[in-house]
Amino acid sequence: MALWLVVAFIVLSASFILALSLGPLRTAANVRVIRGIAAVQYLAAAVLAGARLTGQA
Repeated sequence: MALWLVVAFIVLSASFILALSLGPLRTAANVRVIRGIAAVQYLAAAVLAGARLTGQA
């Protein structure tokens, strides 16, 4: 149960960062880095969820 909460928190965090990079921070010089951070967070959430679904976590 706790792992699902962690996955949900990571997804919410990544979504918030992505929304910021597509909205107010769109003109920032390092917008690609910000979107990269969101992508890494989505990947981490997917890995955690996959590990949980396969029974390895």
